[in-house]
Amino acid sequence: MVPPPVAPRDDPLTDRRVLVVEDDPTVREVACSYLASAGFLVDEAADGVSALRVAARVRPDLVVLDRMLPGIDGIEVCRRLRAERATPVVMLTALGSTEDRITGLEAGADDYLAKPFSPRELVLRVQSVLRRTVDDLTPESAFDLGPFRLDPARRTVTKDGRPLSLSVREHDLLAFLLKHPDQAFSRDQLLRAVWRWDFGDLSTVTVHVRRLREKIEDDPTRPTWLTTVWGVGYRFGA
Repeated sequence: MVPPPVAPRDDPLTDRRVLVVEDDPTVREVACSYLASAGFLVDEAADGVSALRVAARVRPDLVVLDRMLPGIDGIEVCRRLRAERATPVVMLTALGSTEDRITGLEAGADDYLAKPFSPRELVLRVQSVLRRTVDDLTPESAFDLGPFRLDPARRTVTKDGRPLSLSVREHDLLAFLLKHPDQAFSRDQLLRAVWRWDFGDLSTVTVHVRRLREKIEDDPTRPTWLTTVWGVGYRFGA
């Protein structure tokens, strides 16, 4: 077996807390081992009920969540976690269809991995999501665009002075679009710029655009800010 990666001493993600929720003890043990070796503080749970209990107690920085769990399934656990706070979620799924992945993303997951997965890839996905929550050494200044105000240092976005409740990926997508107003981007371009994936399921972008419209548009069925550019992708601007 290839040994797990060892975290550098100066890695800003060291000691971030990750909760692994997986009912298969072998998969859970391997995932926990690799994440711990990468410098994370790791908690674990084997079912949905205990996952919610542990999450309430330790308040993890990220949750690795199996979709198929006994008792409360991963989709419902994800919804309940997201209802409480903007905890990033990387979902694991043995169901390979696009619709199954979309269901997880619509429940609020920030990322997903299909089983069987590489433990090293899991570590990279967790690091990718969490790095978005680490402030830059020289954070950008807050700025306004129309009714929106983006504060990169605080990782907050408000509309008409009211804070928007966004997942990590929703925030990243909106922040990127706010920084590039009136420019049209394809789903491929957004996948590379926001998710930092060179390839992946383009429906990931589609789902997040739909979720974002539900939170920023007065009428999500007739968007005025985040619009579709037919044959290209999406554009943000009045």
